[in-house]
Amino acid sequence: MTQSGTPENPAPESTPSPDEAAPAVEKARPAKAAKPADTAQPAETAQTAAKAKPPAPEEKPFDDFVPNLLIPALAKEIQAYGGAVPELSFSQGAMPVVGSDCWMVKGELPGERRFWLCFTGADIASAKTIALAEAGGTPSLLESFLIDEKKMTLSLLVSRLVQRLNGQKWLGAN
Repeated sequence: MTQSGTPENPAPESTPSPDEAAPAVEKARPAKAAKPADTAQPAETAQTAAKAKPPAPEEKPFDDFVPNLLIPALAKEIQAYGGAVPELSFSQGAMPVVGSDCWMVKGELPGERRFWLCFTGADIASAKTIALAEAGGTPSLLESFLIDEKKMTLSLLVSRLVQRLNGQKWLGAN
């Protein structure tokens, strides 16, 4: 013992006991655990991107949607219904009967039967009309087309137009 009454070799105060050292190690672990989580984020982002749905066909620009999706699908459906290969075109011009400017899909079936699917704007959700003309005739009536539908889709446009043409007895064995 020394003169002050303390042991001669006291433990240095700066050295922690084994029990005191453990919390210091645990404090360091969360910092290390954060690094793997940071590197996992790009993998999660890649998974999220892979799960994201591709845009619907209807979300394509109008001038891309009609000639590249609607017209081929319409031709295929008319043939599947028993009709002959139709002549289909897409243009902007005067709407049959009324003469106002519109975008239209013009179709001609055997026997010079013609139809026009008209869009009042460059959008598949815009107001649509249909006009029909028998061989040698001109269209005299413009009918509203798909006016109550909330969401316009490729399959809806195709099926209802083919249904209307079949109602005229223009397709298949009618």
